[in-house]
Amino acid sequence: MSHTIPLRAPLDDTGLPRKNLTAASGPAVQRPSTAGQGGTTMPAGDTFTITPDEHRQIWERLSPHLPRYLRKVENHPSGWGLRFEFLPFTGREDAPAVPRSFYDDPRLKYVWESEDPAEHRVRKAADRILSDLYDQAYEEWKDAAYVADLRQAVQDAPDRWKAYERELKALQAAYDYLRTPQAGSEWPAAISRLIDAQERARAAAVAFDERARDIAAAHYKHLHADLGRVQALTKAGYPEAKDWHVGDGFGGHFSDSLKESVDRLIEQQDAHVTKVARLSGMGAG
Repeated sequence: MSHTIPLRAPLDDTGLPRKNLTAASGPAVQRPSTAGQGGTTMPAGDTFTITPDEHRQIWERLSPHLPRYLRKVENHPSGWGLRFEFLPFTGREDAPAVPRSFYDDPRLKYVWESEDPAEHRVRKAADRILSDLYDQAYEEWKDAAYVADLRQAVQDAPDRWKAYERELKALQAAYDYLRTPQAGSEWPAAISRLIDAQERARAAAVAFDERARDIAAAHYKHLHADLGRVQALTKAGYPEAKDWHVGDGFGGHFSDSLKESVDRLIEQQDAHVTKVARLSGMGAG
């Protein structure tokens, strides 16, 4: 029979499930390639079913080792194993991990099946359950830590990006003006304005890169996170970041900066202007 075990409601003052927690029936548990205590490895696909009495024993023994952020445990919809619900992580907590107290608990230390089959089953199931619990908690915490690091890194990046966009637009306008008939009558002044616009665009790019460097470092730190870069930035509160040129951070190195992009654009503009001047004779004399 499928059942839900609400934890947050029946907690005692310590934040742990009460020892009189009961359930109508025990769920099936499955966890492939899980190392049990004592160095014993459970083979992939190994499954067993917990009886109601074993279920009560397991939760009573696990109670002191459960995290305070655990809210609820329920059967997984697939019918195998358990699904855990936690309080929201901030990402600034310590990474979830099975506590040392679990391994030191004399009622949970590994017992060989040949020594005591019943205890072996209970302790193996407890090991599986707690390992799964902290594995799932870590996955959720890992995403929260990524988002928290991005919030710290972004700071005023949105304003700096907007400033860059304004200067880039002004640069493009100054460059496009050179193609108009009017530019010919004031070529030196038009070129001077282009140079000024280039310098402002480069400065704005450098300013944004100061934030992009930290953002890229956060991306690299969480390279193996389940969240993608845009998804993580969106969760951090910056959906507009999908348009940002952040570059790449790798082992403390920063590449593909916005300044590099602007420098390439300026080089193209300068090459074109130089060619126009050479072919038109404006640069003569």
